[in-house]
Amino acid sequence: MINPTNNIDDQPLHSDLKMNLKMLQDNLGHSPDLVSRHFQVNSANKMPIHGAIVYIEGLSSSSSMLQSVYMGNHESSQYFTPTELMDYYKNSVIPEGAVFTLTSFNELFDMLLTGNSILLLDNCAQALSVDTKDIRARSVEEPNVQSVVRGPREGFTEVLSWNTAMIRRKINSRHLWFENYKIGSVTKTDVSVIFIENLVSDSVLEMVRERLQKIDIDGILESNYIEEHIQDKKYSPFPTIFNSERPDVVAAGLLEGRVAIMVDGTPFALLVPALFTQFFQSSEDYYERTDFSTLIRLLRFFCFLIATITPSFYIAITTFHQELLPTTLLYNLASQREGVPFPAFIEALVMEITFEILREASVRMPKTIGQSISIVGTLVVGQAAVEAGLVSAAMVIVVSITAISNFVLPAFNLGIAARIIRFLLMIMAASFGLYGVFICIIGIIFHLCSLTSFGVPYMAPLAPFNSTDQKDTLFRMPLRSMITRPKSLKPKNLVRQKKS
Repeated sequence: MINPTNNIDDQPLHSDLKMNLKMLQDNLGHSPDLVSRHFQVNSANKMPIHGAIVYIEGLSSSSSMLQSVYMGNHESSQYFTPTELMDYYKNSVIPEGAVFTLTSFNELFDMLLTGNSILLLDNCAQALSVDTKDIRARSVEEPNVQSVVRGPREGFTEVLSWNTAMIRRKINSRHLWFENYKIGSVTKTDVSVIFIENLVSDSVLEMVRERLQKIDIDGILESNYIEEHIQDKKYSPFPTIFNSERPDVVAAGLLEGRVAIMVDGTPFALLVPALFTQFFQSSEDYYERTDFSTLIRLLRFFCFLIATITPSFYIAITTFHQELLPTTLLYNLASQREGVPFPAFIEALVMEITFEILREASVRMPKTIGQSISIVGTLVVGQAAVEAGLVSAAMVIVVSITAISNFVLPAFNLGIAARIIRFLLMIMAASFGLYGVFICIIGIIFHLCSLTSFGVPYMAPLAPFNSTDQKDTLFRMPLRSMITRPKSLKPKNLVRQKKS
């Protein structure tokens, strides 16, 4: 006798229908959403064969399967053995395409809990799994985070099959390959690795496979679970894996020889390898004229510098290096700070923390009032702090410019890195002035040059310098001149297009 509670994953299905149903109910805690529909059909010895269709309510849409089985029982004038009847259902009755034969409880639970319907027969140690998933998810909508003025308006959803289909629509090629994994001992989340097999570097692809196979965790609920397990540096503020909710961005990365990782249950896909300059690029750069795209991209690099070093430069100059300021400006700043009781570092720190609180509050509050709180809070707090003499008006301007520049960055995770570095530079500026700021900047540059993303230097093609790849780094040259793919990614086929 099979024990219905111990090591069920290792047990084969029993030939007794009642025992199989009992084991299902016992191991699912007699959950009310486990539905079983019973039926019977005549057998070879004219004794009825009892069967059951089992599914999870809310995950499965089994009406078509139930109708097919009942009609097959009614129309069949033959007499079957249980095994023959199972083959008859699989080959002649059930219209759905994805029909699998199951022989163990491990396979049965995997199929049942992903939305499939299970057909069981008495005196038969097999079961049929029919794909009857009832997919209930939000429809394809415009991305909220990575929006563009010109370009596609579709974004990924939480359904993995829909997301992979959107990639298929973008890249209609037989070389577009998918590899599926189930990660998470409890959640058994579907993870899909996507690549173009005649473009992607074998070393990068093998590294992705090895790191995914090493993940041993109970659950995967979002793509960041995967990102933190496979990234090269775990404690660097700079992201070494790119994420996007736009199918066109993922398709463009695949065409360059990158690997995409998509997780069921989240609209954000991962792209590897990721380069530092990639986080300053937007899909809209390639949908606008080259001169305008280049100007905007240079503006993003400039805004990144403003978002990281502006408060530290203000602290260093007003605290240690007043001689660098013009006399008129120095008098104005001195008159503004005459009634401020705190040093410039404390003043900047308070304002930066206040703005971070307001930003986080606007994100967490309901959408109908979140924007009002951020605007009113910023205006009221800033104006009141200046009138109360707690901060100077110049500091409010510095913090405002810094915050606005942070929003220009197209990658949200790079903006987080800028916010972290900003506080580090402020501490160095308050301690050592401009000397501390430049020492810290040099240290950050060394750190950036030491990073890699799946074997590819993070600062490529700037360090190591590659002249060919400069056509799409700081500048965005015309598409007709970008003949080759990025050499730093080591694609199998370097040529993207023929010379015009």
